[in-house]
Amino acid sequence: MEDVAQAAGVSRMTVSRALRNDGSVSVATRARIMKIVAKLNYVPDQSAGTLSTRRSGFVATLVPSLNNLHFAESVQALNVELEAIGLQILLGHTAYSTEREENLVESMLKRRPEVIVLPFDGHSRRTVKLLKQANVPVIEQWERPQRPVGYTVGFSNRDASRQMTEALIAKGYRKIAFVSEIEDAWTRGAARRAGFEEAMQAAGLSTRQMIRYGSPPMSIEDGYQLGSDFKKYFNDIECIFCVSDAPAFGVLSALKVQGIQVPDDIAVVGFGNFEVSRFASPSISTVEVDPARIGRETGRLIRRLLSDDESPDDIPGHIAVDVRLSWRESTRNADAAQTDTEPDA
Repeated sequence: MEDVAQAAGVSRMTVSRALRNDGSVSVATRARIMKIVAKLNYVPDQSAGTLSTRRSGFVATLVPSLNNLHFAESVQALNVELEAIGLQILLGHTAYSTEREENLVESMLKRRPEVIVLPFDGHSRRTVKLLKQANVPVIEQWERPQRPVGYTVGFSNRDASRQMTEALIAKGYRKIAFVSEIEDAWTRGAARRAGFEEAMQAAGLSTRQMIRYGSPPMSIEDGYQLGSDFKKYFNDIECIFCVSDAPAFGVLSALKVQGIQVPDDIAVVGFGNFEVSRFASPSISTVEVDPARIGRETGRLIRRLLSDDESPDDIPGHIAVDVRLSWRESTRNADAAQTDTEPDA
């Protein structure tokens, strides 16, 4: 607040009144102060009166979807770890929106959480600034970003997708299509698409079979609509690799309606190991992710970060959570042994 007051050429009391929208501050002065507040990324501390005597007792946790079973399992596992040390979760829903995420981060910081936990799907520049200035540990989940804000728990989506594509090529597939969302820049879906392209190019195969459809997160319905008109895109595809299991199930269902045999005519592959992939008929080969472990490892990391018995220098910046390639009935050689996949060090 002192920095804002100095930049605006007013007293701290005037800044305080402007933040409270006190009528004693003129409209012009308040506008000038709020512009400086935004420029300096200043977040008012709503709990300043209690910080000197006790901690806030909660961990701010953001999720992109409330009806995604993976995020539900991860948060549940995280909550078990946090309750063991007397912490609670304050949950925020971003709906895959960087704008919503920015607003939620700012709102959470006003309450001074012990730790901030959020998925990496790309952040706005202001969100990154807010997180770096938060003075609390920040943990990004579900990815291993090249430029992490703080600590990370998860795996490289790019590497996992690349390794699945390499395995499909090893099984004899050459004409592989990748299905992902439109406007997916900076998302984990874009990382998976990049991994697919990398593997195909390394094998000297074409990457032109790229289908962009729907908005993140891609749904079963999106996959079904795309699968219904698939021949409009390509006539000679041997395998369809979808950005997640939901559109893979939709594609599979649409192909069956058309009498196209899976995997004899076309193979279908997903990502995530959701229930829909395990109980589809035929069952869908996929990249198997362990959301509960991501939650547990995040909780254990928080316990270490907040412990008085451990030096921050002894805590690793990244906690790797391995994924697996799970071969099922939607690809050839479904009885092949599952392959362990570890993110690059």
